[in-house]
Order: sequence, then C-alpha cells, then structure tokens
Amino acid sequence: MNINCKGQLLDLKTPKVMGILNLTPDSFFDGGEYLTEKNILLQTEKMLHEGATFVDVGAYSSRPDAQHISEEEELKRIVPIINLLVKKFPEIILSIDTFRSKVAKETVEAGAAMINDISGGSLDEKMFTTVAKLQVPYILMHMKGTPQTMKTENHYQHMLQEIVLYFSEKVKQLRELKVNDVIIDPGFGFAKNTPQNFELMNHLSFLNSLDLPMLVGISRKSMIYKSLNIQPQEALNGTTFLNTVSLLAGVKILRVHDVKEAAECVELYQQLKN
Repeated sequence: MNINCKGQLLDLKTPKVMGILNLTPDSFFDGGEYLTEKNILLQTEKMLHEGATFVDVGAYSSRPDAQHISEEEELKRIVPIINLLVKKFPEIILSIDTFRSKVAKETVEAGAAMINDISGGSLDEKMFTTVAKLQVPYILMHMKGTPQTMKTENHYQHMLQEIVLYFSEKVKQLRELKVNDVIIDPGFGFAKNTPQNFELMNHLSFLNSLDLPMLVGISRKSMIYKSLNIQPQEALNGTTFLNTVSLLAGVKILRVHDVKEAAECVELYQQLKN
C-alpha cells in the first residue's frame, strides 16, 4: 500500500485526503470559483493547511453533459497553474485529472506527481504507455462512454462483477507496461444511476479482492443531494457520512471538495481502528 510520488514514498495504511481544485467554469459544484491566481493560491493553501496529502487539479469538467473542450484549451488552462503551484508550494503533490496523454506528459514535466484518468485509458490509446514512461502513480477509474454520453451507458447484467473484470483487464495491461503504482476508483456517478451508486457503495469492500489501494470521490455528488432533495451546496453532511462508509470499507484516498471534514473523518476512523 505504498506509492512513490516524485521520490517520496507514501504509506496508504493510514487513509489520505485528496483536495479538488477545479479550473473549469462549468463544474457541478465549484465551477468558476478558481479562475484567478489569487483564488487558486488561497484555496490550495487552505486545503494543504487542512490536511490534504494530494491536490487534484482538473481543467476539463467531467460532470454529466459537460461541454467538450480541445486538448489545446485544457493545456492552456492547466500548465500555467501547475507552474504556479509548484513554485509557491515546492513540496506539493499534484494529481492531474485528465484523460489525455499529452496533458499527462506536459503536466508531469511541469511538476505534477500522478495522473487521475476518469476514462481508465479508454479515451486515449496512448495513456497507458505515457504513464509507463513517466513512471508516476496512475488512478484508474471505472467509466463507460464519455462525460457527454455516460448517462445512457448505465446498463449492466452484473455490475460489480463487470467492474472487477474491467479493473482486472486494465491492471494486467498496466503491469505488463511496468506501471508500478495503480490506484483504483470505482467511479461513482460515471455510467451509474443513483440506485447503482448505492449498490456499489454497499458492496465497496468487494473491490478489495483486487489488492490495490482504492480512491473514492463522492463529494457533494447527485447520489447525495438528489436522495436528500437538497442542493450540492447543502450536501456536506451526506458527503461526510458516505466518506465514513467508504473508510470502513477499506478505501485509502478520499477525493473531496471539503478537506477539513474529510481529514476529521480519517482521524476518527483511525481512533476507531486503534
């Protein structure tokens, strides 16, 4: 359960928190909030202070029906911010939320430490070989279709078995390419409706059979706010509850908008475990 980030060995025996930094104008919760250098630096400093081990930076919104942007636009949004953050916070461990191999390559060269691919290599055939050459940790998420089509791709005969098979096949490809550090993400909300999300949450420990560290990102998602008939801005309490359920199921990384509350979940989980 160790991963190597820029020469730093991180032990995931104690779960870690990954703070979300969206550089997009159209993300479902915080779109447009972090478009200036001042706001980006303030939010990053806040997340690091509150206990984020990783900061996950994304410049392509993956919400359902999100607007598609070009590779050039994604690079234009993200590379200058990587340079800014690495200069301001030299010890920061940056994860890059992208499904494009060129974006992965250029952001790692700019100082990022890991790649978070919502498509699991399905939207860019060069992603696996690129990650292998970069020798950085790779977050492999389960999704079918694209952000623009995934809502219509939620048809399964046996969802849990299909997800495990998906991971098994892709991890085999990554291992053959000598990618050492693979983290799996079951992809809540990606080609899964609300009942399917809760079925997945209820059987999350089933994925421990893959013997890989697991990341979960359910922060303020529709499975919470639609179930409670509230808005994403009111979904922190529900997020905290499901983050706790995730930790009890063996999850090692919580990807969240609200770092302080997630870090407190981890602390209390550790007290319970001890």
